[in-house]
Amino acid sequence: MSMYSRHLMPALLDALSDSPVVFLNGARQTGKSTLVQELAAGRHPARYMTLDDAGALGAAKNDPKGFLQGFDGPIILDEAQRAPELFLALKAEVDRDRRPGRFLLTGSANVLFLPRLSDALAGRMEILTLWPLSQGEIEGKKEGFVDALFQANTRFPEIKPSSREDLWQRVALGGYPEPLTRARLERRQAWAKGYVTAILERDVRDLSNIEGLTQLPRLLNFLAARMASLMNFAEISRSMGMPQSTLKRYLALLEATFLVRRLPPWSGNLGKRLVKMPKLFLNDTGLGANLLGIDAARLCEDGNLTGPFLECFVVAEIAKQIGWSAAAPRMYHMRTETGREVDLVLEDAQGRCVGIEVKSAATVGAAEFKGLKAFEEALGKRFLRGVVLYTGRETVPFANNLHALPIDALWQLR
Repeated sequence: MSMYSRHLMPALLDALSDSPVVFLNGARQTGKSTLVQELAAGRHPARYMTLDDAGALGAAKNDPKGFLQGFDGPIILDEAQRAPELFLALKAEVDRDRRPGRFLLTGSANVLFLPRLSDALAGRMEILTLWPLSQGEIEGKKEGFVDALFQANTRFPEIKPSSREDLWQRVALGGYPEPLTRARLERRQAWAKGYVTAILERDVRDLSNIEGLTQLPRLLNFLAARMASLMNFAEISRSMGMPQSTLKRYLALLEATFLVRRLPPWSGNLGKRLVKMPKLFLNDTGLGANLLGIDAARLCEDGNLTGPFLECFVVAEIAKQIGWSAAAPRMYHMRTETGREVDLVLEDAQGRCVGIEVKSAATVGAAEFKGLKAFEEALGKRFLRGVVLYTGRETVPFANNLHALPIDALWQLR
């Protein structure tokens, strides 16, 4: 059993209660296999099989129909993306028997980049994503920050912030379980290099059917050093000495394997011109720090790294919480051509929006709310509230729906 309780478990059980196929995707080594084996041994009894096993993979590829029909009762197929031949056979099995919870699949490739799977099982499959550990999961507490943002009458309590050293240690460690057990930076760096190599040699090659993608590690390091910036293909292409067509293909592979995330631009009708470029983030600040050989002290002191890494950390933590959030908002960024920006825009199904600014400073003033105020004026009633997350210690109201909160509110609000 995992030493960490995963907050996605209730959502996973709900999906299994009424969907014939559930696909749990996420990066390698985030705990997918541990989670589904825990389910199979308890609340969702099932036969577990991994397609990382050569024998199982060969059987699934050579006779997918016979492979599936050889099981009675629910089955868990780990790393299902390795046998795309299974997907049409899965569709036939589900159409024959649509009992919920029959198939629980996991994969280290984003299902959106597996058209054969998503097309074959459209309307038959629910998709969930397991990210690296959230700060609340590490501490054994379930966070409610995202849902608190969307409650109309939320009153933010006083937060007891940790020390500045503790905050930057959290950013430097990230959420992958394995590096959390390694005390020395050198050992975490060794893990990161081995991790990326394994993904390039296994998952990227499986997705692209092309070997020799030797520039991918260099591109990943380049992006780690420039996270939270606008994704200008022409500029990155020049800096890397790489054709734009190759760059776009490589970025798609890095997204498909959950190494990077594009944060799309918010495109509401504001009556003014908005920058349409997405922003680019690594999905884990610990992986970025380890790839660059950066420790917590360097992150804390280097002004070129402090802001981008902190913004990336906040985006990653909120993305994790959305997985169990009742509000389940979508994530965007906003920037006007005149320079007004909001680091993170959350929009729920009702069209209500919350703006979040991330500041590495220990104090905030009216200037830090300019982007949020402009967003509020443009949105009107759709604007629910704006929050500045900063490294200070006080919860400060700047208006009825504008607050400054310590970063620790991310995992302290229930």
